[in-house]
Amino acid sequence: MDVGLRDKVVLVTGATANIGRAIALDFASEGVRLVAVGRDRTAGAAMAEAARERGAADVRFIAADLLDPAAAPRIVAEAEAVGPIAVLVNNVGGNSAAGLFAESDPASWQADLDITLMTTLRMTHAALPAMIARRSGRIVNIGSTAGSVGDYMLSVYSAAKAAVHGFTRVLAKEVGQHGITVNCVAPYATLASDPAAFSTGSRFHPEHGFFTRALGEADPAEMAKLRRTGPLDRTVATPEEVAAAVLYLASARAGFVTGQILHIDGGTLL
Repeated sequence: MDVGLRDKVVLVTGATANIGRAIALDFASEGVRLVAVGRDRTAGAAMAEAARERGAADVRFIAADLLDPAAAPRIVAEAEAVGPIAVLVNNVGGNSAAGLFAESDPASWQADLDITLMTTLRMTHAALPAMIARRSGRIVNIGSTAGSVGDYMLSVYSAAKAAVHGFTRVLAKEVGQHGITVNCVAPYATLASDPAAFSTGSRFHPEHGFFTRALGEADPAEMAKLRRTGPLDRTVATPEEVAAAVLYLASARAGFVTGQILHIDGGTLL
């Protein structure tokens, strides 16, 4: 299906691992001019090569850490050197700690807010002026089912994702008059089967160890409260299933869709 994005500039953050990598490669298959952002240069180079093989009209990888407030304007300037940004996908997000909120260290809260919420705000703020001037654009944020119902032992992360959902709705109201749509894709647990899908910055990478450590230290009874089940025979999405939703919301077919939170959850919220 031609989604009307060929030769358009698509900017994807967190593009070297898991969901972000799948999003970048799906856009590449549509013949876009891809600008992919990540911290891991080795993973970025591999992803860029895969994007070219998929048929991207052009690929530029930008090595950057979005926790740096100065990164977003620089990234947008480099992307606009390729061409007008038609699509911005705010994929960066994550959590620095897991556990009961009453036992949490207040010093850890800001990290979850910075990586999940502030990166989205900064990138959007940097990209919006040119979109408004052109009176066109698509912004797709990556939220989470945690932002809709809350994940047990992930209170601050859930709050940050809820903020991303709220920001999506309000921004859609503000910029619709300029021909810009703003939507959010909210997955439940998503995991790639390909080891190449995990850069060193990924929470799933062995060197990072977030999930290995969190799962290994958690009490089994507590972990049971974290897991959700749905009517399907599995509870984990593939990155490609999430990417397909992003591609739709960025496409010409979704021109009348804005302010929506699209859950990719296997029915776990039912």
